[in-house]
Amino acid sequence: MTIKILKQEDAARWDRYVLESGASNYHRLGWRNVIERGFGHTSYYLYAEDRKGEIHGVLPLVHLKSLFFGSFLVSLPFFNYGGIHARDEQTRRLLLDGSIRIARNVHAEHIELRHVHTLEADVPAKTSKVSMLLDLPGDSDGLWKSFSPKLRSQIRRPLKEGMYARIGREEELNSFYTVFSFNMRDLGTPVYPKEFFRNILEEFPRETWICTVYTAGGQPAASGFLVGFRDTIEIPWASSLRLLNRFSPNMLLYWSALTFACEKKYRVFDFGRSTPGESTYKFKEQWSARPVQLYWHYWLGEKRSIPELSPKNPRFRTAISVWRRLPLGLTQLIGPLIVKNLP
Repeated sequence: MTIKILKQEDAARWDRYVLESGASNYHRLGWRNVIERGFGHTSYYLYAEDRKGEIHGVLPLVHLKSLFFGSFLVSLPFFNYGGIHARDEQTRRLLLDGSIRIARNVHAEHIELRHVHTLEADVPAKTSKVSMLLDLPGDSDGLWKSFSPKLRSQIRRPLKEGMYARIGREEELNSFYTVFSFNMRDLGTPVYPKEFFRNILEEFPRETWICTVYTAGGQPAASGFLVGFRDTIEIPWASSLRLLNRFSPNMLLYWSALTFACEKKYRVFDFGRSTPGESTYKFKEQWSARPVQLYWHYWLGEKRSIPELSPKNPRFRTAISVWRRLPLGLTQLIGPLIVKNLP
């Protein structure tokens, strides 16, 4: 078995393996295009090939590098999934070894591999996050009947206020980005550039949508980005305006997205990742979503502990407090320059 770095002439072989082997959506090459166009990061797409030229495993890697956050490789940054996908443990080990060689060559301090399974290799894993998945019935009527009376009442609340939902693509991007930017600013988190989302819509025209909830007066109140693959549809980014949260527009957002998923014949709805016990986990749990453990594995190089590049890190507390007080336009301007190196 030989570990190789993907060349453009092998792109079709890579995607064919991903589709036929059951790899995740984020192993597809289209996401490399999205990341490179949106952020300019260098990527290394490794694959294991036998003597007959048959692919046995893949590992997409993206190199993030900045003065403040350091140099490291991630599979895959900005998304919940990625990591090593291979036929057997031996191939997974070879791909891991290949990634370590690259890390040393580019002077990366650590590697982060995002999995839904644990590796047998002797590398530490962070297990603080889960994905929240809901198995969908054949139609939205069946889903509605499965909800508690309290949940159905919460969904009706924004409808009584005259709110309505609309699902589209590029025509909903401005509304989505307005709500998303406000929410990220209020959380103290730098915002992705609008072009990042536009790139996703352009790269995956048949599998991406935006669902937006509007007030009776036409103001966007909540919005979410939808990504479908095989039998699963995911909502990796969803936000609502805090000023309008008393009307529960987020309840109509998720109900509209779930209805759309049923209409499109998806079998699983992925609410995205959460920390068990926290508010977002409890919100998703009320829809009867089940937790699926995530394993984020690390090669640490000379490091002694797993890095924590998240808002929970105390070293970012002051920066978060300041960010929340900045004008929205300023956060939209400088946020993308910061977040490009936050995985």
